[in-house]
Amino acid sequence: MQSTIAPIQQLQNWLGNGLRPTLIAGPCSAETEEQVHATVKALAASGKVSMIRAGIWKPRTRPNSFEGVGEKGLTWLKDAGIATNLPVMTEVANAHHVELALKAGMDALWIGARTSVNPFTVQEIADALKGLDIPIFVKNPVNPDLQLWIGAIERFMNAGINRIAAIHRGFSYHGESVYRNEPMWEIPIRLRTIMPDLPVFCDPSHICGKRDLLALVSQRAMDMGMDGLMIETHPNPDKAWSDAAQQITPETLLTLINSLAIRQENISSAEIRDGLSELRTRIDLLDAQILDLISARMGIAREIGQYKKENGITILQLERWMEIVKTRGFRADKLGLSDDFIRNYLEQLHKESILHQTRVMNASKGDDGVMW
Repeated sequence: MQSTIAPIQQLQNWLGNGLRPTLIAGPCSAETEEQVHATVKALAASGKVSMIRAGIWKPRTRPNSFEGVGEKGLTWLKDAGIATNLPVMTEVANAHHVELALKAGMDALWIGARTSVNPFTVQEIADALKGLDIPIFVKNPVNPDLQLWIGAIERFMNAGINRIAAIHRGFSYHGESVYRNEPMWEIPIRLRTIMPDLPVFCDPSHICGKRDLLALVSQRAMDMGMDGLMIETHPNPDKAWSDAAQQITPETLLTLINSLAIRQENISSAEIRDGLSELRTRIDLLDAQILDLISARMGIAREIGQYKKENGITILQLERWMEIVKTRGFRADKLGLSDDFIRNYLEQLHKESILHQTRVMNASKGDDGVMW
């Protein structure tokens, strides 16, 4: 790769405050010049905001809805930023957007979830930015595909951009959920594991879809060690032209930020470190026991597979599987374990058991256990 990622400290210093969380805020959409200036002025007065965001082009799910004011909104946004001495950013979805945004003097750009899902479009934008020094924020793709997210980030790295951050905004989910987009926290955690120098922000507005969950998700993001937040704000959220339910006033934003408990990732006290180490040792021992038990369970699954093979029985026994889900789920609830965890655990356990039974079923006769 031609570039390395600037650590969050560099990004924070560039934004001007060095505080955590680094806060990006502004309206979902630039609607009128008056609305943009009023929002930015109120956010600047809070003293908490490091950068202003506003959508100029709005990719909507269906046509005939508000799809942004277009190019003229860039001037409103830039002028409001100059008036308050705050950097401004907007979303770009193609090379033409990039050209117009740079011409208007945008200080940073973000790549939306509907764009990061398409490598062709991401590459087009990266090519348009090649050789330029402008921060790029990459939202996760709409679908839960970590490699696609990493690939989008790498395309901008290859274009020579080193001020890059990821934005976790949740993922499309077709089951029942209280969220607009399911957080799936394990995915941004894996991203941080793979790319530890990459600043990661959270966009609780798009995760929640409604304002009453924003504080909860923002706190969760801080507890996960995320570097910043991007939160949609509007002077009169209920009258917003897009995504009204998830926006909050600048005053509510200030209350939310002040209510967050900001915990430190680094452990400075030897006493605290030793106490945590003792608890982690107990976890390690339990994990070893759990793995031993799972291994023993798979041994029995192979015996069951052999029994089914000898008696001409199918691997999948739907009635038995439904019984497991029902009985284990009931017991887990009594033990204080979440439904989501138990469902995922049982599904993975069942998948692994089927894999072991399938190997037994399809073992070649007389080949000393070598599978086809």
